[in-house]
Amino acid sequence: MKIYLMRHGQTTGDLEDRYGGDYDDHLTDEGRKQAEELAQKLSGRNIEIIFHSPLLRAQETAHILVESLKIPKMEIESLRERNAYGILTGMMKAEAREKYPNQVELLKDPHNTVQGGEEYEVFRKRILGQFEKLANGNYQTIGVVTHGGPIYCFFREIVGEGELKHLGDCAIIELEYQTGQFELISMDSASY
Repeated sequence: MKIYLMRHGQTTGDLEDRYGGDYDDHLTDEGRKQAEELAQKLSGRNIEIIFHSPLLRAQETAHILVESLKIPKMEIESLRERNAYGILTGMMKAEAREKYPNQVELLKDPHNTVQGGEEYEVFRKRILGQFEKLANGNYQTIGVVTHGGPIYCFFREIVGEGELKHLGDCAIIELEYQTGQFELISMDSASY
């Protein structure tokens, strides 16, 4: 099976320098343009279906893709972003550093859990379990629109190529799945 793993486009929270996580924000005009460009890049790759997170930014990105590619989509709750920011969620980063410096410090290690956040192990099991289900589905080629957290987790835990250093808006990561193994084929707007 071929899997195109994608991050959503630019969001309003990105521009406002907020802690996102499960903060539900919309794509910006630039984010919609990025998703349209992503759809062009995916044209002709025989994607049969787009699976996506229920958060608005992923929904909106997926909608643009399926409208262009003329394929169905399916929302998957388990693909949502980690609530990594807990009490910091939706807060301006400068304000969070002032009010909760100890909690902000915890964010330096993705395995830490901020007050009110989703524990890393719970998140890891959710993401890896969902990717296992998708990889063993009845499709030859799928697209998955999700968030930075799930993509970083996937690479950290499954691909084994190390920590991603960069993951841009509407990044595409092409993977091949065979007999329980994921192989990295290519990356666009993502790097180690």
